[in-house]
Amino acid sequence: MEGRSSGIEGKLEDGGFKTLDSEEISHLALDIGVNDNWTVDDKGLKSPKGDSPLRVSCCNPNYSILNGRIHFAKFETSKINECLEFIRSKKIISAGYWHHEAPVSDKNVIKATGGGAYKFADLFKDNLGLSLDKEDEMDCLVGGANFLLKAVHHEAFTYTDGQKEYVQIDHNDLYPYLLVNIGSGVSMIKVDGDDKFERVSGTNVGGGTFWGLGRLLTKCKSFDELLELSHRGNNRVIDMLVGDIYGGLDYSKIGLASTTIASSFGKAISENKELEDYRPEDVSRSLLRMISNNVGQIAYLNALRFGLKRIFFGGFFIRSHAYTMDTISVAVNFWSKGEAKAMFLRHEGFLGALGAFISHEKNNYDGLKVHQLVERVQTSASNSGDKIQSSLAVDSNDSGNIGAVSIQLSRLSC
Repeated sequence: MEGRSSGIEGKLEDGGFKTLDSEEISHLALDIGVNDNWTVDDKGLKSPKGDSPLRVSCCNPNYSILNGRIHFAKFETSKINECLEFIRSKKIISAGYWHHEAPVSDKNVIKATGGGAYKFADLFKDNLGLSLDKEDEMDCLVGGANFLLKAVHHEAFTYTDGQKEYVQIDHNDLYPYLLVNIGSGVSMIKVDGDDKFERVSGTNVGGGTFWGLGRLLTKCKSFDELLELSHRGNNRVIDMLVGDIYGGLDYSKIGLASTTIASSFGKAISENKELEDYRPEDVSRSLLRMISNNVGQIAYLNALRFGLKRIFFGGFFIRSHAYTMDTISVAVNFWSKGEAKAMFLRHEGFLGALGAFISHEKNNYDGLKVHQLVERVQTSASNSGDKIQSSLAVDSNDSGNIGAVSIQLSRLSC
């Protein structure tokens, strides 16, 4: 998708594009955590690798409202003023909706979810005159996941040994499933249907743990820098393996290969080394493996507990990072003895934002369906500076246009 300086580009019926003026952008939705921020961008906007523009149609004749694209992009919370200036400069402040029950001074309302919808409410009000209509975080998370799994043909995929394989989801057999959302911490949600779910478990060891410890141990300045560092590392330099305990041999009696990690960071106990003696690349690799292994294990045990056949992993910790997905997949495969597979979502970091977007009470998105997919099979997120961008194209038989802004502060960057 090509960006234009004067507006956001939308798709025409003939397959071409036009720039949407600010008055054509009808919705603004926010998913706000604490430390990471998502919004639409129209300056050279590119889809992340592994993500492709999708055309969607609204099948409900009573709500034929959509024509255009939904766009997502990232701002870090430390640069939230840049996000506010972006919204102001692009003249998309009016992309909320008018709440008939609100005071005259609060008529310009936008949907928002996440803890930051409370924390930053005054900031948006004072700087942009926008009031935040707060939606429940879990409702939006599940709503976004359900929408994507039912509407997007190639949304879910498995990832093993560098191979990405899309999974065909039977809409009549979608529920129940386990949704594992990995943000600062991890929530594990048993989803039984539309608006039917329960948070059944979770762990405080998640993306925030990886980023917090990684920042202290490696001096990295950003989450993406830490991920990139891990790509070049070797965890076996620091992790104690089964083979290190058994003289290079497997522990065959209980099914442990010599390469199985017996203790994350375990070699640091027996070696006469200080932190400075280890490469930051190896430290970050070991840390990423430790977090991902544990999330995969806990997720499978909860799926086993409730007899769930499908486990979907989302949240911005994953970021389509190959090693992260592969480690989670190996953990699920190991603990399930090959009976279960981890599945990932192409729009993994946008579940809450999309859930907030489709919660607009004046619109009904129940009939929204994908009717065309342009596929690009790639595997890792594409980063451009501080921003990561993505888009969904939507249309209907109505001539109106829609542009969406979604902001997500996912507590993974400082």
